[in-house]
Amino acid sequence: MGYPPLEDLLPKSNFSVYKLVRMAAIRALELADGKPKLMERPSGEKTPTVALEEIKAGRVVLKDVADQFKPVETPEALAKKEK
Repeated sequence: MGYPPLEDLLPKSNFSVYKLVRMAAIRALELADGKPKLMERPSGEKTPTVALEEIKAGRVVLKDVADQFKPVETPEALAKKEK
């Protein structure tokens, strides 16, 4: 499988290719150091591919744009939190 399209990844990095590359590199190094994957991926995939897939899925986000990609909570979920 190839890398995710750049059009899907750039919004996650505030449309900065530099920030995207830094995010992917840092996450790939974390994965290489033994940190757990944040999503289910085949074990044979390279760490940069896994890092880019995690960024695309919103599991790894840039602090500057993190609020834009927070999951929207439904009223039912909010009611469960309050209980």
